[in-house]
Amino acid sequence: MRIGVPREIKSHEYRVGLTPGSVRELVHHGHKVLVETQAGAGIGCTDAAYRAAGAEIAADAAEVFAAAELVVKVKEPQTVEFALLRPGQILFTYLHLAPDPAQTRALVESGVSAVAYETVTDANGRLPLLAPMSEVAGRMSIQVGAHCLEKEQGGSGVLLGGVPGVAPAKVVVLGGGVVGSNATRMAVGLGARVVVLDRSLSRLAQIDELLLNTVETAYATMDNIEHHVLEADLLIGAVLVPGASAPRLVGRELVGAMRPGSVVVDVAIDQGGCIATSRPTTHAAPTYLEQGVVHYCVTNMPGAVARTSAFALNNATLPFVLALADKGLVRALSDDPHFRAGLNVHHGAVTHAAVARDLGYAPVAPETALSSP
Repeated sequence: MRIGVPREIKSHEYRVGLTPGSVRELVHHGHKVLVETQAGAGIGCTDAAYRAAGAEIAADAAEVFAAAELVVKVKEPQTVEFALLRPGQILFTYLHLAPDPAQTRALVESGVSAVAYETVTDANGRLPLLAPMSEVAGRMSIQVGAHCLEKEQGGSGVLLGGVPGVAPAKVVVLGGGVVGSNATRMAVGLGARVVVLDRSLSRLAQIDELLLNTVETAYATMDNIEHHVLEADLLIGAVLVPGASAPRLVGRELVGAMRPGSVVVDVAIDQGGCIATSRPTTHAAPTYLEQGVVHYCVTNMPGAVARTSAFALNNATLPFVLALADKGLVRALSDDPHFRAGLNVHHGAVTHAAVARDLGYAPVAPETALSSP
């Protein structure tokens, strides 16, 4: 199969869909890989390294998209890339379609088969291709949140861990999944007072056991959310409904009642955000002040630590890229129902139920779509 890797063009996105090591594996399997020049520069991987791994180097993205049967990216295609997609092509990347009707419409009209990293599942119901970036984003959320609390960043001037005689900051984490648990670990490590809210009692028990009673856990009722958000110095939005728009757990009035200079880091912004005052930002302009609260809502947080993120992502995605390349789309997805859950759009049909529901499309089951000529 002919596999293409374009350079990422989203603002301050330095990751790359395939590292040289991944390219070498694909070439070893008999596939041809075309990499846009400088695609790996942001993680220290030169064109020479890709050539040594067996790739060909393309002059621009148009050449990559024109030649590739399978396009492997990191982030969703940008507006200028929509016109480069074509019927029958496979696109494998993060998509986050539910809050993005324009992208969904473009994919439907292109005739492409779009497989989203974030909705591929495993036998335990987890999201193995989202998990590594969720780990990165969860850990980063505390790092950037602590920075935003600094006075010159607009924050309240609170040190996350405090000092002897001065209380530490209160960190409130909405959601105890991969993002939330990693954020919690980092916050505890820095000496903050941490509260985690979730609607899964078993998950709260796991966090309590893992962190040896160093955090407070609370069931995520409206009362509990309101109580803890009002006391938060740093609020982390870490909720996820796979494929669907994130639920809005914190309203505008509640944000307005937080202490001035408090900080919100909404990691759920890829799926629309779980806080009413959140709106997408970029690494070029990561924060804004609203209701007296500093908001950090960057949609590609792991791009800031691109080398760590790209290699972690490739560790997870490579087996799936190999399956697509070795077997083709229909067989690869038919053989693996968990991989099939990643199919979001196929030949003009929306095949993920949550995306179809949120955006008003008539859903077509992946099995049905794949069986169509």
